[in-house]
Amino acid sequence: METPDVLRIHGEEATVLGKVTRLLAGAMTVACLVLVGPSAPGDALFGRSLPVSAVRDVVPNRVMTWNICNPCDVSDVDRAADIAEAAPQVIGMQEACVRDVERIREYLETLHGLVYHVEYGSVLQNWNRCGGVPWNPGGFGQAILSAAPMTDRVRVEYPDGGSEDRGYLAVTTTVDGRTVRVFNTHLAQRRQEDVRTGQVKVLAAEVARYDRAIVLGDFNAVPDSPELAPMWALATDTDSRCRPSLSGNCEATTDWNSKFDYVFLRGVAPISHRVQPSPNSDHHALYTDLNIVGQ
Repeated sequence: METPDVLRIHGEEATVLGKVTRLLAGAMTVACLVLVGPSAPGDALFGRSLPVSAVRDVVPNRVMTWNICNPCDVSDVDRAADIAEAAPQVIGMQEACVRDVERIREYLETLHGLVYHVEYGSVLQNWNRCGGVPWNPGGFGQAILSAAPMTDRVRVEYPDGGSEDRGYLAVTTTVDGRTVRVFNTHLAQRRQEDVRTGQVKVLAAEVARYDRAIVLGDFNAVPDSPELAPMWALATDTDSRCRPSLSGNCEATTDWNSKFDYVFLRGVAPISHRVQPSPNSDHHALYTDLNIVGQ
């Protein structure tokens, strides 16, 4: 029969052995995670990256504008698929939450082989719109994705946003092999015509500084709205049939059958355009192929 001292020693040995076993098990778990990667849904389902052979090219002279709708119960995987279908060189997003855009960029690369740079034009931090934690809510506003690097970013918040802060984002990038200034904006909500009038004046004054510019955005106004007159004086819509005097010929870009979304062109010629409805937003994606002339 073992003495109490012997029993105590055996008990201590068992305790030590149990600790060692647990440490070894933990180390093996860590080693497995290193080998196979984390088990986050995106990684487990999609993998870290596509093989080089699966990487796609964008359409180098195509630009796209899309209000992606926030807050909306929509999958960023599906949003990325909508964008990948057109594979534009440049994408201007409105109602863009930073977290959504980051996920969309990841899915565009890992699922579709499309790699984009990004610039943000967030105008407010909004938990209701973009989630996050109360002390660190998500950024909300505009974003521009470009297959080519972007420079000279300017982010402007309009002096009067109306019922919600609004602004524009501008960058210099490459479209159709040429350098061009690209603007992306979202104007004040409907029934705020006076506010939009002031916003368009601010935007048009900056666009007028460039002989060659592309202005993307949700203007929250139909083509013959008086507040859009300064833009029409500077540029044309990608749809050559769509002008204030011929607003009945303009193709709707929203679920409520209004044209609110524009690709305004200054010193740039349109080749073709398409309005693509999507179940993933109350706005349709509008994209266009362009001919950039000059140096």
